[in-house]
Amino acid sequence: MQTEYRDAFDDIERKWQERWKVDRVFEAPRLPSGRRFYCLEMLPYPSGRLHMGHVRNYSIGDAVARFQGMRGRQVLHPMGWDSFGLPAENAAIKHGTHPAQWTNENIVAMGAQLRRLGLSYDWTREIAAHRPDYYRWNQWFFLKMFERGLAYRSRRFVNWCGSCQTVLANEQVENGRCWRCDSIVGRTELDQWFFKITAYASELDSELDSMTGWPERVRVMQRNWIGKSEGAAIRFPILDGEGRPTGDALEVFTTRLDTIFGATFCVVAARHPILGRIPSDSGSRRRLDEFLRRIDARDVTRAGMEPEEKEGIDTGLRVRNPYNGEVLPVWTANFVLMEYGTGAIMAVPAHDERDFEFARKYGLPIRTVIAPAPPALPEVGSPSAAMIGDGVLVASGPYTGQDSATARQSMLGDGEKEGFARAMVQYRLLDWGISRQRYWGTPIPMIYCKRCGVVPVPEKDLPVVLPEDVPLTGVGGSPLARVTSFVETRCPVCGGPGRRETDTMDTFVDSSWYFYRYCDPRNDRSPFDPEVARAWFPIDLYVGGITHATLHLIYCRFFTKVLRDLGLVALDEPVKNLLCQGMVLKGGTAMSKSKGNTVDPDDMVQRYGADTTRLFTLFAAPPEKDLEWNEKGVEGCFRFLERVWRLFMPRASEIARAPLPAEEDGADQARRARLRRRVHQTIERVTTDIERRLHLNTPVAALMELLNEAQDFSRDADGADLPYLKEVGLNLALLLQPFAPHVSEELWTSLGGQGNAVRQAWPAPLARWRREEQVEIPVQVNGRLRGHLLAAPSISEAEALSQAQGDARVAVHLRGRPIRKTIYLPGKLLNIVLG
Repeated sequence: MQTEYRDAFDDIERKWQERWKVDRVFEAPRLPSGRRFYCLEMLPYPSGRLHMGHVRNYSIGDAVARFQGMRGRQVLHPMGWDSFGLPAENAAIKHGTHPAQWTNENIVAMGAQLRRLGLSYDWTREIAAHRPDYYRWNQWFFLKMFERGLAYRSRRFVNWCGSCQTVLANEQVENGRCWRCDSIVGRTELDQWFFKITAYASELDSELDSMTGWPERVRVMQRNWIGKSEGAAIRFPILDGEGRPTGDALEVFTTRLDTIFGATFCVVAARHPILGRIPSDSGSRRRLDEFLRRIDARDVTRAGMEPEEKEGIDTGLRVRNPYNGEVLPVWTANFVLMEYGTGAIMAVPAHDERDFEFARKYGLPIRTVIAPAPPALPEVGSPSAAMIGDGVLVASGPYTGQDSATARQSMLGDGEKEGFARAMVQYRLLDWGISRQRYWGTPIPMIYCKRCGVVPVPEKDLPVVLPEDVPLTGVGGSPLARVTSFVETRCPVCGGPGRRETDTMDTFVDSSWYFYRYCDPRNDRSPFDPEVARAWFPIDLYVGGITHATLHLIYCRFFTKVLRDLGLVALDEPVKNLLCQGMVLKGGTAMSKSKGNTVDPDDMVQRYGADTTRLFTLFAAPPEKDLEWNEKGVEGCFRFLERVWRLFMPRASEIARAPLPAEEDGADQARRARLRRRVHQTIERVTTDIERRLHLNTPVAALMELLNEAQDFSRDADGADLPYLKEVGLNLALLLQPFAPHVSEELWTSLGGQGNAVRQAWPAPLARWRREEQVEIPVQVNGRLRGHLLAAPSISEAEALSQAQGDARVAVHLRGRPIRKTIYLPGKLLNIVLG
């Protein structure tokens, strides 16, 4: 055996990785037979190389998976690849390779890196989104949603690069220009496919309250993204050029009906249908068209967000406020979205900051109708800022004097009776646009027939497979549209000529249900067996970055509800507990190639070993906090493992032959008792920190303290002390398993442990030794020794006094005299001073 850990770590890590593979240690049963635990980290995109953020994420999940397995649970801990996406297409264009080749080579390379880290994955369940046996089921889900009206085609505005002739996602637009060719990006209408996620908006919002295993920050982010608003829809009659009602109305949504007497204009979205009333040959139409061209050319990276500069024009249209009869101008502006509410608002500048800013810019009236409660003196002239809170109504006709909450109810009731108002719940969440004019994604399984219209591909013809010979240039729209052999097909209804859909699906579709496929990855008859999913779900722990809070983590919840309604799963939410790990920083900023502050995991593993690399990512910070990379900290973790090695390995065979001490052994010798107490208190502390708190850094600190105690003990150890060193070593080996599993295995077997350490039961502390040691505390009365207490060193002053008063030897000296004060040296002395 090599005597130095520095010379041994590479050999032992490779040895145990091979042993785990041969023994099939991490392969989960198809159906769990007892207590189970589904541990999952978000699957990676196969970019070619792991970064330290990956290592931290996967080390956290691996530590929990190993711990839960040793706690007696059958663990499902799978891994796969989110392998569709634009980077592969870009690499193909840049290097002249096929996306499949680039992707497959990266999967091999990253898979080797993951295996070299010794992560406890069940590789028999490996999946990859770009393989037809996986994306076939994306297409199947699409068809099922299409049948239920949850997948539909609609014409919407998108980011469009005229030079490249393609739609761009928001993240592909940089300062209003195309990331590829630097052309100005505009907005254009295209037919796109959507998933109707808004059909589940109410569920997605309301169930956040019961998801107590998720970080509050994530739940708040999702709640804001879903954006539930309760208010009213009000119909403002549209007037003609002579001020007469046209018979039509502009419907606006408001959450502040109590302010309607302060409305001084209305604002509609730039594409609102009411604008079609403006004559095509009028000056108003020319001004409107120029305005639309100008805002379409703005920085579209902020599309759907509040623009930095609010712009608008008066359309010349007029409506009437149904509550007070006032005629209001209709403006159009860049801060009202057609996708939210009704695409129209009533503007109340005195009580809305955005409306106030807009009114001040364009010289529009500002009228105060809400006063603070109790009412304060009104400002003279126009207010200097919007008063946005509730209060008491003023200048509001018959509602004057009512508080805001009461007024909203009475106004709504009156409006409902008159037929121009209705209660309305609105969500900011939009339907999910899944169409992408890209090659490397799941083909959308639809066919266009001149006779039959839009026709779904029959299930028996799935998967619609991506053709391999596709010209990838990065320009000219969807690459699939240029592949005649793919596009031209037969209509499955009439048999006539048809054309396939050439858009592919958003890659978030791939990651919205992959965790179910892990349960049954080789099923070729359905996405997965519902019985298997019921047995393994929900996911007990899901580990991933908070950057996914409002996309992936909402989409996967949506998919689960759809699968529930299809009868495939029997739950409402897929994830019981969510852990969002912090970022890995270097020099105070997130690691990135552009900043030149990355750390290569392979280099760390080569220099220090997988155990040290993993141990540092777990020890340096709590899982949910950012971790500052510090190579001195890495070296400190390496030295810790070196110390473990040097303490036990040189005399491992000698220790292995020693018997373990009986439960009562060592009580008669202070140093042995202290060591045993440290062992079992450490077991209890590590167990509690992982199981109840999901802390992973503090258990490592506890193991370091245990090692210090063991080293102190070993300095004076003789042959009779070997049983106690064996107890320390075997327990330390098991406690190290979640953090440094290779050292754990080597230490376990070297000291006489049988089988794989990872398959052992997690150690349980002995009740006798997990209690604090007891000490004798002298008790004085007026400075004279009257007795002793036998208690834990941490006993409080009040507890010590109470125990002393109950001791007959002390109590006899206290009778009939009041206690003036006590002098207490914790764990060392109690002096009772009598009056």
